[in-house]
Amino acid sequence: MPTSLDQQATLGDYAVLSKQIRNAGLLERRRGYYAVRIGLNLLAMAGAWVAFAYIGDSWWQLFVAAFLALVFAQLAFIGHDAGHKQIFRGGRQNNLVGRLHGGLIGMSYGWWNKGHNRHHANPNHEHDDPDVNIDALAFTENQARLKTGFLRWMAKHQAYLFFPLLLLEGLNLHISSVRAIWNGEVKSRKIDGALLVLHFALYLGAVFLVLSPGIAVVFLVVHQGLWGVYMGCSFAPNHKGMPSPSEEDSKDFLRKQVLTSRNVRGGFWVDLALGGLNYQIEHHLFPHMPRPNLRKAQPIVQQFCLERGIPYAQCGLLRSYRYVLEHLHEVGAPLRAPATAPAAA
Repeated sequence: MPTSLDQQATLGDYAVLSKQIRNAGLLERRRGYYAVRIGLNLLAMAGAWVAFAYIGDSWWQLFVAAFLALVFAQLAFIGHDAGHKQIFRGGRQNNLVGRLHGGLIGMSYGWWNKGHNRHHANPNHEHDDPDVNIDALAFTENQARLKTGFLRWMAKHQAYLFFPLLLLEGLNLHISSVRAIWNGEVKSRKIDGALLVLHFALYLGAVFLVLSPGIAVVFLVVHQGLWGVYMGCSFAPNHKGMPSPSEEDSKDFLRKQVLTSRNVRGGFWVDLALGGLNYQIEHHLFPHMPRPNLRKAQPIVQQFCLERGIPYAQCGLLRSYRYVLEHLHEVGAPLRAPATAPAAA
């Protein structure tokens, strides 16, 4: 409950903005868009595997592996939208689409959705946001100081290690999904588990039946590595390097979401490549908003923030990665500082 007139006023800002967005019709479902998008993704997926079967045991399969990395990311974007109930109004239909897409890429939809909801509730919070609570990286100086052993060495040089580490993100998504299901951390444990088993059986079975062992292993490395890099590059610009709220921070919902998020400028190709996540501010303010409407909401939200003096972060794609690397380098700086010798008695 608000405890002051100032808080009441700022809480009212979001209601005013929501009314503008709703009156513009930007919260209406876009089923036709998603029908086309899902159809094209599934067609691309089927085409990739047809090409895989046709090419056979050949190093040319590495091009198929690279293409499948792109397809897997696009399928993941649909699962993301389903998790936010952007496709249908009802949760059951969205969950069905989300679980099926999770099964296609070998990831537990239930595990991912649980963690992603925590992220949206507390973006960039070093304790409550799972996206900034990662063993291999430090996103605040406090996290860096707590690292020990090899993880401390990684934190020192994390700006240089960031993109190489993304090569392991696909594997991490698989392992985390299996671990969550095994530990019973997922509501629909049997469904997600069955989909994962089916995925790995068909995926690994096809790879090792068609390809010789050497080519099969390289195919897996290329596919999973590029998929991991793609996923990491899609999510990293959104919050990394933006302010990290403290335990005492009492910002209202609108300011908490805007001040911790960053948009990425670009046209059609950036929208396609990042799955609409380049409109991160609008997405965090209205997570149920269908992806194609985010572009239309962006100028409304930006103007609203300008009128109220709320900083609105936006930059180009390459600049966003530079911000991420600069932040990681800065966080690791105290660990790289030479130790000072004790003063002589």
